[in-house]
Amino acid sequence: MIGNILTGLVALIHCYIVYLEMVLWDTPRGHKAFNLKPDFASASKVLAANQGLYNGFLAAGLIWGLYLGTGGFQIKMFFLLCVAVAGLYGGASVGRKILFVQTLPAVLAIIALWLGR
Repeated sequence: MIGNILTGLVALIHCYIVYLEMVLWDTPRGHKAFNLKPDFASASKVLAANQGLYNGFLAAGLIWGLYLGTGGFQIKMFFLLCVAVAGLYGGASVGRKILFVQTLPAVLAIIALWLGR
């Protein structure tokens, strides 16, 4: 059960990231969340929306795995691994904050799911 709760939390985090990247990117809240200057945010808005869409696919995969219950173990693991790898890349290329926001919750969910199996 803890693994599913953590998986749900990772899905919710990614739903929020979708909202930040697709809707709030070019607003003061988006600027603050991603440490953006307004001119850069405006110029990169389309790229951020595309990135947000990919984060939405990660959330959808996690929700799908949760929907399937115990039969969704492999799907949850696949999408959690995708989130963890994306977080590692983001942590190395963008900033360490991503490791705590994205990678750590995914890894904790992976461990909990594995132990609860």
